[in-house]
Amino acid sequence: MSRELTDCHIHTRRCGHAAGTAEECVRVAIERGLSGIVFTEHLALPEDLDPSRTLSMRSEEMSDYLAEIAAVRDLHPEIAIVTGLEADYLPGRAAQTAATLKELRLRGVSVVLGSVHFLEDGWAFDDPSRIAEWDTRNIDSVWRAYFDRWCGAARSGLFDVMAHPDLVKKFGHRPSFDPCDLYREAAAAASEGCVRVEVSSAGLRKPVGEIYPAFDLLRAFHHAGVSATAGSDAHAPSEVGEGISEVYDAMARAGYASVAFPDGSGGWRELAL
Repeated sequence: MSRELTDCHIHTRRCGHAAGTAEECVRVAIERGLSGIVFTEHLALPEDLDPSRTLSMRSEEMSDYLAEIAAVRDLHPEIAIVTGLEADYLPGRAAQTAATLKELRLRGVSVVLGSVHFLEDGWAFDDPSRIAEWDTRNIDSVWRAYFDRWCGAARSGLFDVMAHPDLVKKFGHRPSFDPCDLYREAAAAASEGCVRVEVSSAGLRKPVGEIYPAFDLLRAFHHAGVSATAGSDAHAPSEVGEGISEVYDAMARAGYASVAFPDGSGGWRELAL
């Protein structure tokens, strides 16, 4: 039986650090046989975290973004196209994020990915331009701080899916301790927060060279009964759908029998792996 491949994490040129239009991404998705995709542009970050506007979409582009996705959906009925966003979890600004997302859901946003890219002091630990800061940090402390914030995001009620769960490993920095306790805490947080997790092929294209999340973490999510989506975190049309078969394989090895895909109206479907 052939798999129904989906990609629930796609960016366009609008975020300031990606390339391509929605139409170009859709064409690649169709060429690669995907049955459904979700566009998840980065919600505008506060100016102090993104002063150059290269990490997130400008807030004034939101209407054009929503219109662009609606237009390609009308042009391509042969593939399911869902409107989504990726939003950073910023604990001190959670109320503002909640208000913004509530409004945008009323305007047609069906899926919100939650992510952690910043630690408490505003350090964007996964930003290649700030990688040198890793040399000044205690890696164990960074890992613990990341998962502490990630668990807060998972329990926050703000998000539908938590993206690239162990992004902290992106550049290959590993803790000196066994992270299984952190994995169990993350799985419990996702279960308690009733949030899905993303299994992402993006790590295959990064220095770490492996899927997010690590297999032991993915297995912990499965054991906790946490539903999962598949995503490429594409930042160019050529990356749409890339590595999704490997993602499905990893999910099956971890015990998953299905992958989640949104129906575009607030519900979810489970597609057999």
